[in-house]
Amino acid sequence: MPQHEEGATTVGLTGWPLSEYRKRKLEIQFTGSGSEYFRIWIVNLLLTIVTASLYWPFAKARRIRYFYANTLIDGHALSFHGDPWKMFRGHLLLVVLMGTYSAAGHFSPLAGLVAFGVMAAIWPALWRAGMQFRLGNTGWRGLRFGFVGTLKGAYLPVLPIWVMSGIVLAAQAIAGRADLSANGKPQFGAVEWLVIAATLLMALAAPWVMTGIKRYQHNGYRIAAQQGELNLTAGSVYWLCLKGAGIGLLVVLGGTIVTMLMSGISVFLGKSQVALMVSMFVSMGLIYLLIFTVVGSFFTARFQNLLWNRTTTDDLSFTSQLRFVALAKLTLKNWLLTAVTLGLYRPFAAVNTARLRLEAVSLTMDGDPETWVAGQESASQDAAGDLAGDFFGIDMGL
Repeated sequence: MPQHEEGATTVGLTGWPLSEYRKRKLEIQFTGSGSEYFRIWIVNLLLTIVTASLYWPFAKARRIRYFYANTLIDGHALSFHGDPWKMFRGHLLLVVLMGTYSAAGHFSPLAGLVAFGVMAAIWPALWRAGMQFRLGNTGWRGLRFGFVGTLKGAYLPVLPIWVMSGIVLAAQAIAGRADLSANGKPQFGAVEWLVIAATLLMALAAPWVMTGIKRYQHNGYRIAAQQGELNLTAGSVYWLCLKGAGIGLLVVLGGTIVTMLMSGISVFLGKSQVALMVSMFVSMGLIYLLIFTVVGSFFTARFQNLLWNRTTTDDLSFTSQLRFVALAKLTLKNWLLTAVTLGLYRPFAAVNTARLRLEAVSLTMDGDPETWVAGQESASQDAAGDLAGDFFGIDMGL
């Protein structure tokens, strides 16, 4: 490796001055604009509708390229060079799988159970292939990204959900349909209790599953020879979910009190039944909106910070300082303007949200990027995409 000389700046293969290799902070900036993305979004939407969703993978490729090209890390943009025709083959595969599963469920509960078993058997492999395809086609300053998660690792996190879902579907298949008693009322028996128990277990296992999924993802992320490591415990995710549920309970309780007060005032003033129903409908709508803006923003902000503040590589560490209040305000604004404009504000909302979330993250580099390049070739061979990801171009997002 060339050495730094006094009075001169020696530049390595990655373009960084060698004198700046130690403890360098890399800021993330998002330069996209709502008006630019609106033009891409409206064309994508129209062509997707006209082609009965066949244009969707090409629309997705355009969207990814736009957001990547406007995501600057240390002043340099990400790049995406995935082949949309491969994504098209993957799209057709997913459409066939989902269509078969849906049709089987309508045909009979037993057929739906068999179709679910097939989907459960192949979906984690397709999910892994999707991450391999997306990251394998992402680059930055000549450095290639990748995903090195194992096939076995893709199945383990989702196993509890698959098992509980299978129990629910099996119970429904055995029951066939709810038996009616002589008076026409449905009976409540062992099958119904089994379904309730399985559903509750799924809800209780959700934070554990979420922890396993995020560990698998972040531990499999790679840039050149740098591989991610996430130090995340299930207890921290359970605690976050508990706090989110508590906030949600307060929102529902406060909204219910306001609704009762409005109803009481309407009755006291002698307003019509229609006016009473309208006030109740508005109150319930506000509760629904607050749950998404307050609870959703709280969980999103805290979970992003929790994940990235605990993610490192040998030479990189991440810092996320996404503020809950800022995200809640933006989410409320996005929802209201999207509703007022009948959905036309959606691309502006996507750009504004991406800017807030991305610019809340920064990276600290403590190492020599030249060693990343040196180890990149062997790492990319180890992380080569499997047949599904390479041939079909599966991309289900990250």
